[in-house]
Amino acid sequence: MADRGYDADWFRDALEDKGIKPCIPGRKSRNEPIKYDKRRYRRRNRIEIMFGRLKDWRRVATRYGRCPTAFFSAIALAATVIFWL
Repeated sequence: MADRGYDADWFRDALEDKGIKPCIPGRKSRNEPIKYDKRRYRRRNRIEIMFGRLKDWRRVATRYGRCPTAFFSAIALAATVIFWL
């Protein structure tokens, strides 16, 4: 899922080569309309809100833990606390 700014044929082709079905609406200047799942695209703001809340946690935003396991643990802890709030 991405904004209209990522609407480029080469970007769509690269996603499809990796087996990813793009959910990107076409730009208004595009001649032929692009089909995409409108319901799924509307729900992308939940993902953006979640990343914004995770960045409120200083440890996650600045990545104090250089070890990938410790970093993932900090993300899991922050997500759990955010979920409970």
